[in-house]
Amino acid sequence: MDSAEETSRRAAARAAWPGLKTTLAEAPGAEDLSASTTTEQRLAMMWDLTLGAWSLTGLPLPDYTRANMPGRLVRPGDR
Repeated sequence: MDSAEETSRRAAARAAWPGLKTTLAEAPGAEDLSASTTTEQRLAMMWDLTLGAWSLTGLPLPDYTRANMPGRLVRPGDR
């Protein structure tokens, strides 16, 4: 566990990181792909991104069925 001093130092370093807070619709270079692509094409784009991101974990892609997917149901007021 980091000391309070180390935590403060790391927080200060992160404060200098460049960044931009925006909405997806207002993001620089954002375009509405729904006007020029089909739902299937957009899902295919996401699948490619998903595979790329998952490969960074170094873990095999899960092969369980939807019925066996891990998850939990959170109902309003249960938090």
